[in-house]
Amino acid sequence: MSFAEANGVKVFYEFTGQGDPVVLVHGSWGDHHNWDLVVPKLAERFRVMAYDRRGHSQSETPPGQGSLDQDVDDLAALIETLDLAPAHVAGNSLGSIITLRLGSRRPELFRTLAVHEPPAVPLLEGDPPIKPMVEAVQERTGSIAAQLEAGDIPGGTRRFVEEMMGASWEALPQPAKETFLRNAPTWLDEVREGYPQGLTIDLDALSGFTKPALLTQGDQSPPFFGAVLDKVATALPQTERHIYVGAGHNPHMTHPDDYVRTLSGFAAA
Repeated sequence: MSFAEANGVKVFYEFTGQGDPVVLVHGSWGDHHNWDLVVPKLAERFRVMAYDRRGHSQSETPPGQGSLDQDVDDLAALIETLDLAPAHVAGNSLGSIITLRLGSRRPELFRTLAVHEPPAVPLLEGDPPIKPMVEAVQERTGSIAAQLEAGDIPGGTRRFVEEMMGASWEALPQPAKETFLRNAPTWLDEVREGYPQGLTIDLDALSGFTKPALLTQGDQSPPFFGAVLDKVATALPQTERHIYVGAGHNPHMTHPDDYVRTLSGFAAA
């Protein structure tokens, strides 16, 4: 097992394969194991690094209220400490927001950028067709957060999996259930930071990222993710889009072959 001191926090990471570096940034509730189905095949062409974000699984959980900006600084420190720049950086869900924020601030750390469905709902304010769907997501988020705040970690975690992810809690492997339960407090910390305003992206700053960017979504995901990507695409000068057919919010877990083919083809090109 490997740990690095990144931005004052002990962060767990794993390397697999040889070649140009690819850094994988997981979303809420998860850890580096989220990428287990895609790492072996990506590693046939790249040196792949997956890590546990602060507060998740094997990485350190500092005291006090955390922030997404700390995650951004952690990612920058990892890339620099492990001498990976410029790297292909791919994020999923909240990991996509972290990736986009770092791209807007430190573009020299990137070779390419790839993000799947960043939940940056503040970008959609003033968009009437999408507003009811966004409000419904915000209401469910608040309700689940309140349940966790009240101490019902198992109930709130199960609701997140079933109501927010559209997955079956009973169908999850036991290790996946344990990961969700272990990392629930960090998701609650993310909500406390200021949901949904804390999920915003500075599009003006992002326009300074001139390297290749890949924006992806699943055709089974709620439409607001596509609307968010439309906003992000307007800021990025060099953008490709891809839709994973039959997939939702986690194509690297449900459609790993398609994910590997899409990401590796983009990065290699």
